[in-house]
Amino acid sequence: MNLYIRYFDNEVLVHNAEEALDFLSTIPDIQLTPDLEADIRNYAANDVFYPKRYKVRPRVYFIVIKTEAATMMDFKQKKALRPSGDVIQRKDNTAIMHLNEECEGWYEGEFDFKRVVLIPSSGKHEYRDTHFVARCKAVSGWDCYNRIIDYLKERVDSRSQFPSAKGKNFKFKYLGMWK
Repeated sequence: MNLYIRYFDNEVLVHNAEEALDFLSTIPDIQLTPDLEADIRNYAANDVFYPKRYKVRPRVYFIVIKTEAATMMDFKQKKALRPSGDVIQRKDNTAIMHLNEECEGWYEGEFDFKRVVLIPSSGKHEYRDTHFVARCKAVSGWDCYNRIIDYLKERVDSRSQFPSAKGKNFKFKYLGMWK
């Protein structure tokens, strides 16, 4: 596992924590304390993949990212993506493909959105999570989404927030051909 480190324009891809600490010691702004050294060594040894951000001074940080990329070019071109992320990406792409697939008929669309409602006791408005399900005639999942959104925009407060058709808060299913 390699480490990518960046502080403003200074960046490097190193193979272990010692090389990372050597790089950081060359930057005058960064003070290497025993706690910081121990934390970087611990991060390099763990199985954790999320990026780490270390504070240099107020609103100034350097980052450390674990990667399987062998070279800086591979890292920049994102060639060393983890397999779990790749599987999730393929799953999302198939959902988007079905969204645009044309098949005339009845569709059932359901989604969760933030609806603006008036609170009678205070006279103020608030957002409420609302689950909505509707059946409509459409030619695709995308058309189903657009028809439901158009219907709701005429009936709810204009400040309500609707989810993206490509997001996890919208689901649809094809019910069959219309007569």
